[in-house]
Amino acid sequence: MNARTTRRLAAVASLPLAALLVAACGGDGTTSTPADGATTSGGAASEAAAPDAADTSAAPSDPASAPTGDAAGDFPVTVASGQLPDTTDLVVEERPTSIVSISPTATEMLFAVGAGEQVVAVDAFSYYPEEAPVTDLSGFEPNLEAILGYDPDLVVASGDPGDLVSGLDAAGVPTLLLPSALDLEESYDQVRRVGAATGHADAAEDVVAETQANIDAAVADAGDAGEGLTYYHELDPSFFTASGDTFIGEVYGLFGLENIADETGEAYPQLSQEFVVEADPDLVFVTSGDFSASPEEIADRSGWGEVTAVENGDVVVVDADTASRWGPRTDEFARSVADALVDAVPAGR
Repeated sequence: MNARTTRRLAAVASLPLAALLVAACGGDGTTSTPADGATTSGGAASEAAAPDAADTSAAPSDPASAPTGDAAGDFPVTVASGQLPDTTDLVVEERPTSIVSISPTATEMLFAVGAGEQVVAVDAFSYYPEEAPVTDLSGFEPNLEAILGYDPDLVVASGDPGDLVSGLDAAGVPTLLLPSALDLEESYDQVRRVGAATGHADAAEDVVAETQANIDAAVADAGDAGEGLTYYHELDPSFFTASGDTFIGEVYGLFGLENIADETGEAYPQLSQEFVVEADPDLVFVTSGDFSASPEEIADRSGWGEVTAVENGDVVVVDADTASRWGPRTDEFARSVADALVDAVPAGR
């Protein structure tokens, strides 16, 4: 793996896996237009695992993967593990006291529901919240021996690279798999699963309710400012994007915004520069980070000076973590969209 690839993987560590797969191989020059039906590239997808998460056709039909047993904290408890609706039952025999998380989103969920004191180690990209015990553990290439070195009684991961689950199972350690959520309902369901598996079911319900309320408030504050406007959400400068068929696109959709990538029929397609210019989005959202393009760099791209978003100064930078992690900070992402619409889009435009 070269230095550039390593840096890109670090920067997109919190993306939904499907986006991570395409972002990991985004620099190989395989850009194609949605019109030709070849909007993704192959190649270095092996940097990440958890193939279930890449199956965006498995839309969750029922978020009711509620645990059995006493979800308030009595154990054993049975929770759903994996991508909805194709989950498996995971039995957690006792309240875990030594949790290892190798998923940045799961780490945020654990601390949000009040299980932070039970967490003994998190992966290298789980740098939020500040008190998370960051280690050099990898969620992309997990080292079974290194994980077991923390003597966990529960491991939370977003995928199963290298047969991680079977290895932990052989060691008697349960693994809760929480792949990239396909929509907001699944993200809320995962928060509930984390709460149930750790003995914080009631707190998890509170987190979900607060997140939903904050998102509703953001949408209400924006009013109809976004109705009928089109947008492009840039994941990286090689034009990988998130369409409306993602939890990211779902948030934008709550504001009435229309995604220029929807016609590709893919969740995380790679567009061509020409496609974006021709689509002429009213707004461009670009994620923060040292590998992302700045608004100035976007404006300097060939042909982009005539794009409506660029002409009107409506290229908006959104936080890369809150815009890509399907956890308890999704409401912050929604608030950033609301602020952009209120502040950057004059009334009547």
